[in-house]
Amino acid sequence: MSEQSLIIEKYAGEPKALMPLLTTADPDPAGIKLYLKDASVFIIRDAGAFVAVAVLCINGRATELKNIAVAKSHQGQGLAKLLIARIIEEARLLEATTISVGTGNSSLSQLALYQKCGFRIDHVIKDFFASYPKPIYENGMRCIDMVVLVVRL
Repeated sequence: MSEQSLIIEKYAGEPKALMPLLTTADPDPAGIKLYLKDASVFIIRDAGAFVAVAVLCINGRATELKNIAVAKSHQGQGLAKLLIARIIEEARLLEATTISVGTGNSSLSQLALYQKCGFRIDHVIKDFFASYPKPIYENGMRCIDMVVLVVRL
């Protein structure tokens, strides 16, 4: 990936084009469609192809990073950190006071990423993922609880 081919932008196009990336972070396409309606979406393209996406939902002065995903071919290159920095900048422009994000108890790399970006663990929603039709397994464990992290702006 060269710096010249990398484009970070606010996305206003057809959400369907982002579904392959969005569903890697959230396996519920119907739920994704619902939260995309009132959200700011940021994407990173490499040579024209979508390689990363982040969704910021706005609820007054509280915002939520609802989805963030990076294509496997581009993971480990700092793209998620770039998107989170852009999300934080956008939330500040909107005069938000917090950004929250929820992730699975088994999502170890995501938990580390959010904390490296300034988020702190706020609370746990027990059994959040327990009723999903298909159980989720990561890092050798079942994803059952949602860990909610918050960054104060």
